[in-house]
Amino acid sequence: MPTRRVAEGPSRSAPRRTPDAVEWAACVLEEKPVGYFIQNLERAYGVPENKWTGWDVLDMLVSVILSQATSDANSDRTYDALKQRFPTWDAVLRAREQTLADTIRLGGLANQKAAVIRALLRQIKERHGSLDLSFVRGMPTGEAVRYLSAFRGVGPKTAACTLLFACGQDVFPLDTHIFRVLRRVGLIPPKCSDEFAHEVMNRLVPAGKFYSLHVNLIRHGRKLCRPREPLCGRCPVVEYCDYGRERI
Repeated sequence: MPTRRVAEGPSRSAPRRTPDAVEWAACVLEEKPVGYFIQNLERAYGVPENKWTGWDVLDMLVSVILSQATSDANSDRTYDALKQRFPTWDAVLRAREQTLADTIRLGGLANQKAAVIRALLRQIKERHGSLDLSFVRGMPTGEAVRYLSAFRGVGPKTAACTLLFACGQDVFPLDTHIFRVLRRVGLIPPKCSDEFAHEVMNRLVPAGKFYSLHVNLIRHGRKLCRPREPLCGRCPVVEYCDYGRERI
Protein backbone atom coordinates (compact mmCIF):
# COMPACT_ATOMS: atom_id res chain seq x y z
CA MET A 1 0.00 0.00 0.00
CA PRO A 2 1.13 3.64 -0.29
CA THR A 3 3.80 4.64 2.19
CA ARG A 4 4.97 7.86 3.78
CA ARG A 5 8.59 6.90 3.16
CA VAL A 6 9.86 4.43 0.61
CA ALA A 7 11.82 2.48 3.23
CA GLU A 8 8.93 2.04 5.66
CA GLY A 9 7.05 -0.62 3.72
CA PRO A 10 3.27 -1.12 3.85
CA SER A 11 1.29 0.74 6.48
CA ARG A 12 0.05 -1.33 9.42
CA SER A 13 -3.52 -0.99 8.28
CA ALA A 14 -2.76 -2.48 4.86
CA PRO A 15 -4.19 -5.89 4.02
CA ARG A 16 -1.54 -8.61 3.96
CA ARG A 17 -2.58 -9.85 0.54
CA THR A 18 -1.82 -7.79 -2.55
CA PRO A 19 -4.40 -4.99 -2.67
CA ASP A 20 -6.61 -4.47 -5.68
CA ALA A 21 -6.92 -1.09 -7.38
CA VAL A 22 -9.95 -0.08 -5.32
CA GLU A 23 -8.16 -0.76 -2.03
CA TRP A 24 -4.98 0.94 -3.18
CA ALA A 25 -6.89 4.06 -4.25
CA ALA A 26 -8.75 4.18 -0.92
CA CYS A 27 -5.48 4.01 1.01
CA VAL A 28 -3.89 6.72 -1.17
CA LEU A 29 -6.80 9.05 -0.50
CA GLU A 30 -6.25 8.59 3.25
CA GLU A 31 -2.51 9.35 3.06
CA LYS A 32 -1.99 11.68 0.10
CA PRO A 33 -3.57 15.14 -0.42
CA VAL A 34 -4.34 14.55 -4.10
CA GLY A 35 -6.20 17.85 -4.41
CA TYR A 36 -3.21 19.85 -3.15
CA PHE A 37 -0.95 17.87 -5.45
CA ILE A 38 -3.05 18.95 -8.43
CA GLN A 39 -3.27 22.52 -7.13
CA ASN A 40 0.49 22.86 -6.71
CA LEU A 41 1.13 21.57 -10.21
CA GLU A 42 -1.35 24.11 -11.56
CA ARG A 43 0.42 26.89 -9.68
CA ALA A 44 3.72 25.77 -11.20
CA TYR A 45 2.60 25.05 -14.77
CA GLY A 46 -0.77 26.72 -15.17
CA VAL A 47 -4.25 25.32 -15.82
CA PRO A 48 -4.16 23.81 -19.32
CA GLU A 49 -7.12 24.17 -21.65
CA ASN A 50 -8.29 21.18 -23.67
CA LYS A 51 -8.14 22.51 -27.23
CA TRP A 52 -9.07 19.11 -28.67
CA THR A 53 -12.63 18.93 -27.35
CA GLY A 54 -14.99 18.54 -30.27
CA TRP A 55 -12.50 16.75 -32.52
CA ASP A 56 -13.92 13.86 -34.52
CA VAL A 57 -13.55 10.73 -32.37
CA LEU A 58 -12.10 8.53 -35.11
CA ASP A 59 -9.69 11.29 -36.15
CA MET A 60 -8.47 11.49 -32.57
CA LEU A 61 -8.17 7.73 -32.17
CA VAL A 62 -5.99 7.41 -35.28
CA SER A 63 -3.97 10.47 -34.24
CA VAL A 64 -3.23 8.87 -30.86
CA ILE A 65 -2.18 5.61 -32.54
CA LEU A 66 0.21 7.59 -34.73
CA SER A 67 1.64 9.33 -31.65
CA GLN A 68 2.88 6.09 -30.11
CA ALA A 69 6.68 5.82 -29.72
CA THR A 70 7.45 9.13 -31.41
CA SER A 71 7.76 12.84 -30.60
CA ASP A 72 4.83 15.25 -30.64
CA ALA A 73 6.31 17.08 -33.62
CA ASN A 74 6.76 13.91 -35.66
CA SER A 75 3.29 12.73 -34.67
CA ASP A 76 1.69 15.98 -35.87
CA ARG A 77 3.57 15.89 -39.17
CA THR A 78 2.67 12.25 -39.70
CA TYR A 79 -1.02 12.88 -39.09
CA ASP A 80 -0.97 15.86 -41.47
CA ALA A 81 0.72 13.75 -44.15
CA LEU A 82 -1.91 11.04 -43.72
CA LYS A 83 -4.83 13.46 -44.04
CA GLN A 84 -3.25 15.16 -47.04
CA ARG A 85 -2.71 11.86 -48.86
CA PHE A 86 -6.09 10.36 -47.90
CA PRO A 87 -8.92 12.89 -47.51
CA THR A 88 -11.32 10.28 -46.04
CA TRP A 89 -11.00 7.18 -43.88
CA ASP A 90 -12.71 5.19 -46.63
CA ALA A 91 -9.78 6.15 -48.86
CA VAL A 92 -7.37 4.83 -46.24
CA LEU A 93 -9.32 1.58 -46.05
CA ARG A 94 -9.18 1.15 -49.86
CA ALA A 95 -5.45 1.89 -50.04
CA ARG A 96 -2.74 -0.75 -50.04
CA GLU A 97 -1.28 -1.28 -46.59
CA GLN A 98 2.22 -0.58 -47.92
CA THR A 99 1.06 2.75 -49.34
CA LEU A 100 -0.35 3.69 -45.95
CA ALA A 101 2.87 2.62 -44.22
CA ASP A 102 4.96 4.71 -46.60
CA THR A 103 2.74 7.73 -45.89
CA ILE A 104 3.19 7.51 -42.12
CA ARG A 105 6.85 6.45 -42.18
CA LEU A 106 8.05 9.59 -40.37
CA GLY A 107 6.28 8.60 -37.16
CA GLY A 108 8.12 5.30 -36.76
CA LEU A 109 6.74 1.76 -36.50
CA ALA A 110 5.03 2.48 -39.81
CA ASN A 111 4.25 -1.10 -40.83
CA GLN A 112 2.84 -1.94 -37.42
CA LYS A 113 0.73 1.22 -37.19
CA ALA A 114 -0.55 0.82 -40.77
CA ALA A 115 -1.77 -2.69 -39.95
CA VAL A 116 -3.45 -1.49 -36.76
CA ILE A 117 -5.18 1.45 -38.48
CA ARG A 118 -6.49 -0.61 -41.43
CA ALA A 119 -7.73 -3.38 -39.11
CA LEU A 120 -9.43 -0.76 -36.94
CA LEU A 121 -11.17 0.86 -39.90
CA ARG A 122 -12.24 -2.50 -41.30
CA GLN A 123 -13.80 -3.58 -38.01
CA ILE A 124 -15.64 -0.29 -37.57
CA LYS A 125 -17.02 -0.50 -41.11
CA GLU A 126 -18.12 -4.11 -40.61
CA ARG A 127 -19.81 -3.39 -37.28
CA HIS A 128 -21.52 -0.10 -38.06
CA GLY A 129 -21.65 0.24 -41.85
CA SER A 130 -19.74 3.52 -41.83
CA LEU A 131 -16.46 4.91 -40.55
CA ASP A 132 -17.93 6.97 -37.74
CA LEU A 133 -17.34 6.76 -33.99
CA SER A 134 -19.37 9.79 -32.96
CA PHE A 135 -21.75 7.52 -31.02
CA VAL A 136 -18.96 6.90 -28.50
CA ARG A 137 -19.60 10.38 -27.08
CA GLY A 138 -22.93 9.18 -25.71
CA MET A 139 -21.51 6.13 -23.97
CA PRO A 140 -20.77 6.03 -20.24
CA THR A 141 -17.03 6.43 -19.76
CA GLY A 142 -16.34 2.87 -18.63
CA GLU A 143 -18.33 1.42 -21.51
CA ALA A 144 -16.56 3.69 -23.99
CA VAL A 145 -13.14 2.63 -22.67
CA ARG A 146 -14.06 -1.04 -23.00
CA TYR A 147 -15.43 -0.53 -26.51
CA LEU A 148 -12.32 1.22 -27.83
CA SER A 149 -9.92 -1.09 -25.99
CA ALA A 150 -11.46 -4.11 -27.72
CA PHE A 151 -9.77 -3.08 -30.98
CA ARG A 152 -6.35 -4.57 -31.66
CA GLY A 153 -3.61 -2.05 -30.95
CA VAL A 154 -5.82 0.17 -28.76
CA GLY A 155 -4.62 -0.10 -25.17
CA PRO A 156 -5.76 1.73 -22.02
CA LYS A 157 -3.70 4.84 -22.77
CA THR A 158 -4.90 5.15 -26.38
CA ALA A 159 -8.54 4.72 -25.39
CA ALA A 160 -8.20 7.16 -22.50
CA CYS A 161 -6.46 9.82 -24.60
CA THR A 162 -9.16 9.61 -27.25
CA LEU A 163 -11.97 10.00 -24.73
CA LEU A 164 -10.27 12.68 -22.64
CA PHE A 165 -9.14 14.85 -25.55
CA ALA A 166 -11.94 14.52 -28.11
CA CYS A 167 -14.89 13.87 -25.79
CA GLY A 168 -13.83 15.66 -22.62
CA GLN A 169 -14.64 12.59 -20.55
CA ASP A 170 -13.12 12.10 -17.11
CA VAL A 171 -10.68 9.29 -17.87
CA PHE A 172 -6.97 9.41 -17.12
CA PRO A 173 -4.25 8.42 -19.64
CA LEU A 174 -0.77 7.49 -18.41
CA ASP A 175 2.43 7.83 -20.44
CA THR A 176 6.07 7.13 -19.53
CA HIS A 177 6.57 10.48 -17.78
CA ILE A 178 3.35 10.12 -15.80
CA PHE A 179 4.13 6.56 -14.68
CA ARG A 180 7.52 7.72 -13.41
CA VAL A 181 6.16 10.68 -11.44
CA LEU A 182 3.25 8.73 -9.95
CA ARG A 183 5.52 5.91 -8.78
CA ARG A 184 7.93 8.35 -7.17
CA VAL A 185 5.17 10.26 -5.43
CA GLY A 186 3.54 7.02 -4.26
CA LEU A 187 0.17 7.31 -5.99
CA ILE A 188 0.67 3.97 -7.77
CA PRO A 189 2.77 0.95 -6.74
CA PRO A 190 6.39 0.63 -7.90
CA LYS A 191 5.29 -2.30 -10.06
CA CYS A 192 1.80 -2.62 -11.50
CA SER A 193 0.05 -3.20 -14.80
CA ASP A 194 -1.22 -0.45 -17.09
CA GLU A 195 -4.78 -1.52 -16.29
CA PHE A 196 -4.18 -1.31 -12.52
CA ALA A 197 -2.58 2.14 -12.77
CA HIS A 198 -5.36 3.49 -14.98
CA GLU A 199 -8.05 2.19 -12.61
CA VAL A 200 -6.32 3.72 -9.60
CA MET A 201 -5.96 7.14 -11.21
CA ASN A 202 -9.53 7.13 -12.50
CA ARG A 203 -10.57 6.76 -8.85
CA LEU A 204 -8.13 9.33 -7.43
CA VAL A 205 -8.53 12.31 -9.77
CA PRO A 206 -11.36 14.72 -8.91
CA ALA A 207 -13.98 15.37 -11.58
CA GLY A 208 -12.97 18.12 -13.96
CA LYS A 209 -9.23 17.78 -13.20
CA PHE A 210 -8.33 14.85 -15.45
CA TYR A 211 -7.00 16.91 -18.35
CA SER A 212 -5.17 19.36 -16.12
CA LEU A 213 -3.37 16.65 -14.16
CA HIS A 214 -2.53 14.64 -17.27
CA VAL A 215 -0.91 17.58 -19.05
CA ASN A 216 0.85 18.97 -15.99
CA LEU A 217 2.32 15.61 -15.04
CA ILE A 218 3.85 15.35 -18.51
CA ARG A 219 5.24 18.88 -18.16
CA HIS A 220 6.57 18.05 -14.70
CA GLY A 221 8.16 14.80 -15.87
CA ARG A 222 9.94 16.54 -18.72
CA LYS A 223 11.09 19.60 -16.80
CA LEU A 224 11.88 18.53 -13.22
CA CYS A 225 11.00 14.90 -12.42
CA ARG A 226 13.36 13.60 -15.08
CA PRO A 227 14.42 9.95 -15.42
CA ARG A 228 17.97 10.83 -14.36
CA GLU A 229 19.00 13.57 -11.96
CA PRO A 230 15.50 14.80 -11.06
CA LEU A 231 15.48 18.34 -9.69
CA CYS A 232 13.78 17.53 -6.40
CA GLY A 233 14.92 20.78 -4.79
CA ARG A 234 12.75 22.71 -7.26
CA CYS A 235 9.79 20.34 -7.21
CA PRO A 236 6.41 21.94 -6.34
CA VAL A 237 5.09 18.67 -4.87
CA VAL A 238 8.19 17.32 -3.12
CA GLU A 239 6.52 17.51 0.31
CA TYR A 240 4.04 14.86 -0.88
CA CYS A 241 6.62 12.73 -2.69
CA ASP A 242 8.05 9.55 -1.13
CA TYR A 243 11.03 9.56 -3.50
CA GLY A 244 11.72 13.29 -3.20
CA ARG A 245 11.74 13.35 0.59
CA GLU A 246 14.46 10.70 0.52
CA ARG A 247 16.66 12.96 -1.60
CA ILE A 248 16.40 16.36 0.10
